[in-house]
Amino acid sequence: MKLYSIASGSSGNCIFAGDEETGILIDVGISMKKVREGLEAENLSLEHIKAIFVTHEHTDHISGLGPVLRKVPIPVYATAGTVHAIWEKGNMNNISPDLFHIIRPQEEIGLGDMLIHSFSISHDAAEPVCYTVEAQKKKVGVATDMGCYSDEVIRSLEDCDAVLLEANHDINLLQVGSYPYSLKMRILGERGHLSNDASARLIKEILHPDLKHILLGHLSKENNFPELAYQTVCYELEQSEIWNQMETELSVANRFEPTKLVNIE
Repeated sequence: MKLYSIASGSSGNCIFAGDEETGILIDVGISMKKVREGLEAENLSLEHIKAIFVTHEHTDHISGLGPVLRKVPIPVYATAGTVHAIWEKGNMNNISPDLFHIIRPQEEIGLGDMLIHSFSISHDAAEPVCYTVEAQKKKVGVATDMGCYSDEVIRSLEDCDAVLLEANHDINLLQVGSYPYSLKMRILGERGHLSNDASARLIKEILHPDLKHILLGHLSKENNFPELAYQTVCYELEQSEIWNQMETELSVANRFEPTKLVNIE
């Protein structure tokens, strides 16, 4: 089982989960060229992709969806609200609506030997969800774009072997930054994004001995730095007795380029 961040950040998101034979993409918020190059860097291709699962309709999660579908007719899974919002944006010219499959939050979709589970999140989108993927007795989770996390989020992620979790911003950088007040309030609100500190608190909730890899993702370009996210989360986790007994790799996903592939064995 592999978890591979092709891009993760406020400028675009695309995550691969699967193996050498087949897999899925979670979101396509980057160009088709970047998707292809990212997959080819790990000897994968769009032909390996069994389905695309969309979390929500914001541009940094779907900007490359239309171009990819016009090239390769891959099935797309998303909630009813998300599908409607995608078509409302008007970027699906020359794409068959039959490619889109409606899922419900908490629904599980079986694709080959993969089981994809969706769960609701708190974000200012039509009907947003995040996903976990199970295969070969391993489980990975991808959870970003959350203003806060719920018991449902914790339950969905608490038995993962690897996770990519949002660490969007440093609260102090955001508060003193150049963003308009309304945008700052949106990001800090319950339907916004997780801060570095909130991400660390969520990680503490889902720690267990088999959690081997944690990727911090969806970092803001203006209100965070990879080193700051890493150090903030590290400091918080080091206060946990469980963390100090674990051998878990913590790293930060690159905003614009592929991040080292996580191989779960």
